[in-house]
Amino acid sequence: MQALLEATLPGKVSVVVSNNPEAAGLLVAREKGVPTAVVNHRDYSDRASFERTLGEAIDAYSPDLLVLAGFMRILTPQFVQRYAGRCINIHPSLLPAFTGIHTHRRALEEGVRLHGCTVHFVTPELDHGPIIAQAAVPVLADDTESSLAARVLREEHRILPQVVRWFLEDKLSIQANRVHLSGDVRIPQPIACPEHT
Repeated sequence: MQALLEATLPGKVSVVVSNNPEAAGLLVAREKGVPTAVVNHRDYSDRASFERTLGEAIDAYSPDLLVLAGFMRILTPQFVQRYAGRCINIHPSLLPAFTGIHTHRRALEEGVRLHGCTVHFVTPELDHGPIIAQAAVPVLADDTESSLAARVLREEHRILPQVVRWFLEDKLSIQANRVHLSGDVRIPQPIACPEHT
């Protein structure tokens, strides 16, 4: 979220909404003059009422794009369909590998040589929406969860603003569950392995 706030994009961040009143991103957004809202899921007796209020908080700003960045709640198919084609997520693995949580730990346990992150459109099936962009990092012999996570996070900060730019410039389309880029675009390497220094 902070990477988006600091990027030069052809649009503006309308609001930062969190279900966690203690989320650090709320403070960052306020410091940058971006409106914030909290819809604490713990205040609701059921998922339907939480998502109804969450949707109202989002729709009050009429956003063109909804970006899930660190939002750790599974959304119902009904909520996802409400924002179909204009909701993206960044996930810390090279999907379809390691959906869900604890991705860095699982990558180390499985002994993969490449790990990374994926930006994808959100669909009702968790972490299975059409992939927009991915970036890879090498898994080093002495990696820990935290060292691997830090390397992946640098790539997340690089590719998420790029994908948001493409969306806002109307350069993304979905055809047969595949994302296509159109127009005059500079395409960075879809899979990048930064040099180890």
